[in-house]
Amino acid sequence: MKPWLHIVGIGEDGMDGLTPATRAVVEAAEIIIGGDRHHRLSDKVTAKRLSWPSPFDDLIEQLQQFRGKRVVVLATGDPLWYSVGARIGRRIDPAEITYHPQVGAFQLAAARMGWSMADLETLTVHGRPVEQMIAFIQPDQRLLILTTGAETPAQIARFLTERGFGKSRMTVFANMGGADEKRFDGVAESWSHVVPDFNTLAVECVASGNAALMPRVPGLADDLFQHDGTMTKQEVRAVTLAKLMPMRGALLWDVGTGCGSVAVEWMRAARYAHAIGIEPRADRRVMAAENARALGVPRLEIVAGEAPAALDGLAAPDAIFIGGGLSREVFEACWQALRPLGRLVANAVTLESETLLAELHREHGGQLCRLQVQRAEEFGGHLGWKPMRNVTQWSLVKR
Repeated sequence: MKPWLHIVGIGEDGMDGLTPATRAVVEAAEIIIGGDRHHRLSDKVTAKRLSWPSPFDDLIEQLQQFRGKRVVVLATGDPLWYSVGARIGRRIDPAEITYHPQVGAFQLAAARMGWSMADLETLTVHGRPVEQMIAFIQPDQRLLILTTGAETPAQIARFLTERGFGKSRMTVFANMGGADEKRFDGVAESWSHVVPDFNTLAVECVASGNAALMPRVPGLADDLFQHDGTMTKQEVRAVTLAKLMPMRGALLWDVGTGCGSVAVEWMRAARYAHAIGIEPRADRRVMAAENARALGVPRLEIVAGEAPAALDGLAAPDAIFIGGGLSREVFEACWQALRPLGRLVANAVTLESETLLAELHREHGGQLCRLQVQRAEEFGGHLGWKPMRNVTQWSLVKR
C-alpha cells in the first residue's frame, strides 16, 4: 500500500528548518493536524487545519477517515522519540506512513551542553508523573528530560535536594533553535528561575556525602521503603528479582504485594516495566503507593482484594511473584494466566507453605532452594550474628 500519511517533525525554525522534500510534502497537504504551536510554525501553508482531538485516542479514528487524502501530522522534533509518531505507528500500518524526522530537543540540548548522547539518560515527564525521573537519580548521572511545564524544573530540583543531590547542576532550555531561544542555569538546592512552559531540562547529578544511593539493580535498602515489618527483605528481594528476570516493557503480578517492595524494584530494574500489586489490606496498599511514588515508579497499579478472585480480568503477566496468600488455588490461577516463557517465584516462611512448595516442585519441576540470611548486630558492646527467618523459594519458567 502506498503511504498516504506523513508525520513531519518540525522545530522552532518552522518551515525554514525542513528539507526541501519534506517542505514540499507539507506545502502540498490537504489536511494538517497538530497543536497550536505547530500550526503557528507552518502558518503560511494553505490546508485544512485540525487540532489534536480530545481524547487524544480519537486521533486514530480521525486519521483513518482521511485515508486517500494528502494528510500531514506535525510533531515536535523527532516524531518517533517520545512523540505522537510512535502512537500512530502502533495503530496504523507503518507501510501507510512516511516519517520525516527533525533534530529534536534531546539532540539540541546535548549539543548545547557538549554532552555525548551515548553517555546520558533521555527521559520524558511530559504528560506523565514527574516522580518517574526519581528512579534515575544516581551519582554523576547526566539526564535530559522533556518536561511537563514551567513548574517541572522546580519539582525536580526538590526531588534532587530531598535525596541528597542538592548540588546537582541544572540547565533549562526553551525555544531551542528559534530566535527566542533562552537558557537558565543553576543548582537544585537554590533553583528559583521562572522558565517558559515549553522547555527541556538538563541535569548533572552531584551527590553529597549523605545522598540516598538507589541503584536500579535490585536490592534496595529496607529503610528506603515504608513498611510495617512484613516485607521481602533486601537480600531475599535481590534473589527474588533475579529469578523474576525484569525485562523492558514486561508485566509483573505481585500477589500479596504488602508494601510493594518487589513490584517497585521490578519497575525500577527495566525501562517501561509495569507491575500490578494485589493486596487485601488497605493500609499496605497505601504504603505500596507511597513507596512507588518516592522511588520513582508512580505508575504501579494496585488492586484491592485477595487472589485468586482478584486476578480475574488482569492483563496476562510475564512474571508472577507470590509473596503472600500462597495456596494451591492461587498457584493454579497464576500458572494458567502466566504467558509462555513467563517466570513464577513463590516465597514461603511457614511450614504449611513450605510443604505446599515441595509438592508443587515435585509436580512441576523448577528450582527449590532455602535462603538463610544473618545480619551482624550489636549485643552488649560486641557484634554478633542475628539470623533472619529462613525463606523457602520455588522458581520456574513456563515452557
